[in-house]
Amino acid sequence: MDLFEQKAQSISDPHRPLAERMRPTRLEDLFGQENITGTDSFVRLAIENDRIFSMILWGPPGCGKTTLARIVAMQTQSQFIHFSAVLSGVKQIREVIDEAKKQHRFHRKKTILFVDEIHRFNKAQQDAFLHHVESGLITLIGATTENPSFEVISALLSRCRVVTLGLLDEKAIRSVIKRALSDRKNGLGEMNLTLSEDAFKHLIQVASGDARTALNSLEMVASLTFSESSANPGNVRTITLDHLERTLQKKALLYDKGGEEHYNLISALHKSMRGSDPDAALYWLARMLEAGEDALYVARRMVRFAAEDVGNADPYALQIAMAAVETFRFLGHPEGELALAQAAVYLAAAPKSNSVYTAWKSVKRAVKAKGPLPVPLHIRNAPTGLMRRLGYAKGYRYAHDYSEGYVAQQYVPDSIAGMRFYHPTDRGYEKMIGERMKRWRALKHKKGSKPGR
Repeated sequence: MDLFEQKAQSISDPHRPLAERMRPTRLEDLFGQENITGTDSFVRLAIENDRIFSMILWGPPGCGKTTLARIVAMQTQSQFIHFSAVLSGVKQIREVIDEAKKQHRFHRKKTILFVDEIHRFNKAQQDAFLHHVESGLITLIGATTENPSFEVISALLSRCRVVTLGLLDEKAIRSVIKRALSDRKNGLGEMNLTLSEDAFKHLIQVASGDARTALNSLEMVASLTFSESSANPGNVRTITLDHLERTLQKKALLYDKGGEEHYNLISALHKSMRGSDPDAALYWLARMLEAGEDALYVARRMVRFAAEDVGNADPYALQIAMAAVETFRFLGHPEGELALAQAAVYLAAAPKSNSVYTAWKSVKRAVKAKGPLPVPLHIRNAPTGLMRRLGYAKGYRYAHDYSEGYVAQQYVPDSIAGMRFYHPTDRGYEKMIGERMKRWRALKHKKGSKPGR
């Protein structure tokens, strides 16, 4: 009997974890992934028409990867085999291939192979079934929390469609919890439980987009706070924030991702980095992440900060911020948080300049005020003879033919000639930029700059 069939038969077993009992068996109950399971989506159509294609399900823990594979198992007419990359090796892969050949030869039946944690397979193990995916003997469904671009060999990846599942949002987690509280067969419906609104918010915060964590936490607080035998018909018991905090041993932080505190904390982080206080920056970063803020939202704000408040005083700051974004995407929670902390400290300690930021605002005002001024003829492109006869590119001087790789010539329309938008500070690398610009301005006033190196 296939593992999925065993689970399907015992799904209502009260001794199984709540998260397992509540695992959806229909696409309609798979909350938060409507972009891939909604009406007319390619995944839904493939399942409903039993035309499953090879795919890699990529997403964080608790987002529904295994659940989606189970739904495929229940609705396909193919042989469905569950395979764990942690517990199996090349020998087991060969056994699966042999069984798939028998199913095809004697029953004309396709084989769908679900490989959980496919990123745990090494190159040799992935190569072992590459040919059989290519030939169509098996349809592969792999599940991974790691970026498949790095963890799945390119030859195999090119034969699969990558289906990305995201963290569940607050609405989806709330729906998961409500379904568990109301379901009398597999959930906690018989216990007549409800959650206070602040308890609901805290449980959603604790889940951090992971449905399994939400249900495990709910089951723990329900079983330790109330006993099913003490339930009276019609007597609804309320799980409070105090119940949750005592059971989960995690205090609710004052935070509302959609409210004022959200903006207060991101403002505090931004101003702490601008004020060159790395300790304060670390504190506000930790507050936000512990409260369940989207780490990539924080990372995006740090990238913006690097461009706006550090700028060319330390051009490397933007690279550090971008590297933190990619590192977090690659590692996720909690390992990736360290990269965000490193970036926050670096940005806070970096020399500051908003010269590029103010220059950009200034030049946009000039564009709006002056309108679409024509490009001076001498710096226009001249790919045709007609354009050259009209004066395009005439008089253009090639900077590399001159000493210091610089030649004095006008690059803007006459009406804004002499206007300066960018004023570098004397801080960090921007001090060098300022000195270089002073030297070039001095060359502009020299008579007859001559070609030469």
